[in-house]
Amino acid sequence: MAGRIRDEDIALVRERAPIADVIGEYLQLRNAGGGSLKGLCPFHDEKSPSFNVTPSKNLWYCFGCGEGGDTISFLQKIDSLSFAEAVESLARQVGVTLRYEEGGRSTARHDSGKRQRLLEAHRAAAEFFAEQLLTGGAVTARRFLDERGFNRVHAEHFGLGYAPAGWENLTTHLRRKGFTDQELIEGGLASQGRRGAYDRFRNRLLWPIREVTGEVVGFGARKLDPAEDGPKYLNSPESPIFHKGRLLYGLDLAKRDISQKSQAVIVEGYTDVMACHLAGVTTAVATCGTSFGEDHLKILRRMLLGRSNQGGRVVFTFDGDAAGQKAAVRAFAEEHGFASETFVAVQPDGLDPCDLRLQHGDQAVADLVDNPAPLYEFMIRKVIEDYDLSAPEGRIAALDAAAPVVASIRNAGVRRLYGTNLDRWLGILDESFVLRRVNQHIRRGNAQEGRPAAPAARPVPTPDAQDAPYNLNDQSLLRERQALKIALQYPSLAVGFDKFTDEDFTVPQHKAVLGLIIAAGGVAAAYDPAAWVSALREAAPNETQRDFLTRLAVEQVQFYGELDEHYARQMLSTIRTHSINRRESNLRSELSRLGASSEVEEQQRVLTELMALQQEKRAFQDELADGM
Repeated sequence: MAGRIRDEDIALVRERAPIADVIGEYLQLRNAGGGSLKGLCPFHDEKSPSFNVTPSKNLWYCFGCGEGGDTISFLQKIDSLSFAEAVESLARQVGVTLRYEEGGRSTARHDSGKRQRLLEAHRAAAEFFAEQLLTGGAVTARRFLDERGFNRVHAEHFGLGYAPAGWENLTTHLRRKGFTDQELIEGGLASQGRRGAYDRFRNRLLWPIREVTGEVVGFGARKLDPAEDGPKYLNSPESPIFHKGRLLYGLDLAKRDISQKSQAVIVEGYTDVMACHLAGVTTAVATCGTSFGEDHLKILRRMLLGRSNQGGRVVFTFDGDAAGQKAAVRAFAEEHGFASETFVAVQPDGLDPCDLRLQHGDQAVADLVDNPAPLYEFMIRKVIEDYDLSAPEGRIAALDAAAPVVASIRNAGVRRLYGTNLDRWLGILDESFVLRRVNQHIRRGNAQEGRPAAPAARPVPTPDAQDAPYNLNDQSLLRERQALKIALQYPSLAVGFDKFTDEDFTVPQHKAVLGLIIAAGGVAAAYDPAAWVSALREAAPNETQRDFLTRLAVEQVQFYGELDEHYARQMLSTIRTHSINRRESNLRSELSRLGASSEVEEQQRVLTELMALQQEKRAFQDELADGM
C-alpha cells in the first residue's frame, strides 16, 4: 500500500487550484457581491441560485441543501472520488508532483487507486489511437474524415484516433505500460474472451469522450468496413469512470462559450459537433450513444444558470428523418426542466450539420442555429401537419390532437398565446373556442392522473440544528453567530475574541466553533484567512461541525456602514456584556434560592463567584472606556 499524500503537497494543490476556476468547470458562476460568487447547486435541483463560492476563503456552500467544503471536497462529491483521488486529479491539472509518505520516507506512488488507474489507461489509449491515425493502416479512417470535410488539423483538435484491425494491438500496448487485463476490461478498453482480454475497438475511427475537466473516460467508435460485424457506432460500456447518461461529447470544449453566450446547441452525432465548432458554433455538444435525458438537462442548466428571460437558449438540431422527429418528441418531454428558452432547428432538406457544412459551407450551419423555431411551435406544427385543414372535420381533428400539446405548457401566459396561435394556424378563427378546448384537456389530464397536489417543499435542515435547537429568531444567538463569522472571515478585526470562554456562548454549536478556534491558537494565529479556515475545517472532529463551520465562513456578515475594527470590537463587547449580565443574574437567582438555609458553604461559594464576576464586570467596563 502506498502512503498518504504529504500535507505540504496538499496545501500546494489547494493554493494553485483556485476554487472559482475548478467549480467554474462544472457550473456558471456569477458575481454575488462581497467577494462571493453564486450559481445553481449541482447537488440538488433548484431554479434560483443558492450555491455560493468564496474565493478568498477557498470555500463553497449551498444555502439550499447545506452542502459545503473546499475545492477538494467539491471534486470528491461531484465526481465521486476519494480524498486522495480528488487531490491527484487537481494536482494533474495544476502541475503539482505529489509525494507520498510510506515507512517514514517519501516515495512515488505506483498504485493511485482504481479511478486514477483507469484514467491513466484511457489517456494512454487516446495517445495510442491518435498515433495510429497517422499510420498506413488508417487510410480508410482518414478517407472517411476527408470525405466529410475534416483534415489532420481538425482531427488533432478533437483528439481523433484509429483502432487497428488486430485483436490485441491496444491490449498489448497497455500491458507493456503496466496495466493489467482486469483494469482494461473494467475500464471498457478490452473485452473478456476465452483466452483472455482482447481489444474492444478494432478497425474503427475513434472520438475520445472527455469529462468536463478534459479527462478521457471513454470512446465513441465508428465502423469503417460495412462488411464487418458489429454496430455502426460502438461506445465504451458503463464503467467506474464512464456514465453515458451524464456525459456530453464536446462539453470540455464548449463549456466556456456555453456559459459566456448563455446558449447550448444539442446535436445528434460526433461529426455534427465537429462541424458546428468548425463553423463557429462553439456551444455544440452531443449525447454519447443515448437519448438526451434528465442528467444532461441538469448539466446544461447549471452552465446556463437556468434563468429565464436572461437570454438563455437551448437549441436542438435533429435530422429531418423519422428518427430525428422522435428525438424532437423526447426533447419536448424534457423541456419543462429548462428555465431557458428552448428551440428546434431542422434543415428543410433533412441535412444534419455535418452534411450541411459539407454541401453548403460554414455559414449554412451558423444560419441553421441562428434561425430555429420555438420547441412548442415546432411540436404543434408537426402534429397538425398530418391533418387536412381544408375541411372543418380535419381542423377539429387537428385541434383535438394539438390541444394536449398546448395544455402541457406550464406557463399560463405562454399557454394562452400558443392557444391563440393554434387558432390562427388551424384557420378556425374562434380563439375562445380553441382556448376552451385546451382547458378541457388540462382538466382531463389532472383527473386522469388522480394525484393530490404535491405537498409544499419543506425547508432543508441545515447543520445549525443538528446538535441542539437553534432559533434564528433569538437575537442573542444572532449576535454570537455574527461574532463567529467575523472571527472566521476577518480575524484581524476580531481583537479581543481570544478572551472568550464557553460561558460567553449560549448554544453548543457556537461553543464547539470557539473551541476549534482556541485550539488553533486563536484569531491571533490567523495570518492567512484562507489557510486559517482550511485549518479549522480539518481540525473539526465530525462532518456536522465541519459543515457548520463552512457555513459561517461563507455566510455574509450583516453590518451597517463600514465593517472595521470599531464595529467588530463593538459586536464582541456586546456579547461579553450580555454574558456577564447573564451569569450575574444566574448567580443572584441561585443565591436567592439558597435563602436562609443551613448550606453556608454553598452560599459562600456563590457570593465569592458573584464578587469575582462583579470585579470582572468593572474591569471590562474600564477596558471599554479606555478603548473608546
